[in-house]
Amino acid sequence: MKKVAVITDTNSGISPEFAKEIGVTVVPMPFVIDGEEYFENITLTQEKFYKKIMCGSEVSTSQPNIQSVMEIWREALKTHDEVVYIPMSSGLSASCATATSFAKEFNGKVEVVDNHRISVTQKQAVVDAVNLAKEGKSAKEIKDYLMQTSMNASIYIMLSTLKYLKKGGRITPAAALIANLLQIKPVLTIQGEKLDKFCKVMNYNQGKKRMIDQVVKEINTRFKTQLENGNLKIAIAYTYDQAKAELFKKEVEQALQPYNLQVEFVDPLSLSVSCHIGENALALACCECYQPQK
Repeated sequence: MKKVAVITDTNSGISPEFAKEIGVTVVPMPFVIDGEEYFENITLTQEKFYKKIMCGSEVSTSQPNIQSVMEIWREALKTHDEVVYIPMSSGLSASCATATSFAKEFNGKVEVVDNHRISVTQKQAVVDAVNLAKEGKSAKEIKDYLMQTSMNASIYIMLSTLKYLKKGGRITPAAALIANLLQIKPVLTIQGEKLDKFCKVMNYNQGKKRMIDQVVKEINTRFKTQLENGNLKIAIAYTYDQAKAELFKKEVEQALQPYNLQVEFVDPLSLSVSCHIGENALALACCECYQPQK
């Protein structure tokens, strides 16, 4: 039986503590803030990040240095036979394509998974990979499973401000001004490839309800088979305000009581997404997961 190492990046939202608990390596994503480079969870904490963007600092993201990533693969291969690398969705970053290209130098020992996920859904894919590795699956078999189930995930994100979308050129200043005057809050969605619009709401409570209603709808349609098979997971992500996320968890679990579902994770949203949506955002996700063999 081959020994497989599982490696991901900080876009998964996996903390150093959880990474140690499940035995995975996490590649830190680089950020440039006011011309200075930082690395998530190493020189850039959640608190520092939000303090800087809320004070108006210029923030941009970049790919991790591929040579550094390859060195992490080499280190893993000293103690393991193969590596499964799960970066953020190719629809949100070019880092996956870059890693796939350079993995060819490792003669089949490194499998890069374009899992089409990010944040809590990417985290679930990493947990799935760990469980599959424990059952003796090869890197190729783990990759095949994650690719097969990659699009079986949804994330809905409610924003508290349009400031960062405006700054990034994703909406016009006029549209942002009108939305702010009308107190419109956008709800966005990630369905694998990109961050896209889902709906507009007039207040925070309405936004939470729309997200819950949509997930309930998907549980009864798109994810009905996963629900029946017991391999559906619900998760919450947030930016900046954990207390609001914990309150939202109670509302979500109350709505999901008829389905016997609970919230698996309540995690900070990946900073790579957060730099585009800002503070006080709230997200609800559902995704297929692997059911470990008993």
